[in-house]
Amino acid sequence: QVQLVESGGGLVQAGGSLRLSCAASRSITSISAMRWYRQAPGKERELVASINNGGTIRYAESVRGRFTISTDNAKNTVYLQMNSLKSEDTAVYYCNAVWISNYWGRGTQVTVSS
Repeated sequence: QVQLVESGGGLVQAGGSLRLSCAASRSITSISAMRWYRQAPGKERELVASINNGGTIRYAESVRGRFTISTDNAKNTVYLQMNSLKSEDTAVYYCNAVWISNYWGRGTQVTVSS
């Protein structure tokens, strides 16, 4: 199993930045893919960014150029650097790990005020 704990969410003004962290309970180099999803009120959960163990990175079109996913293998942690935040980025952000099965964190709230 993999336990995931997100942190770093909060309230920020539009145009500001936040960095989310996702700490995994096992080595992330053994995990097939690490992903960030988000879910806004009344909307479906959507994939924001992903990185696989081959280093391939993908972003949703809505965040490309503003968000950056990265990893610190020594800390078993995945980050999501979010810059130029917009009100439409407001959502609960979830960390996801693909390792035999799908594992999810509990989420961290990001609120962007306009």
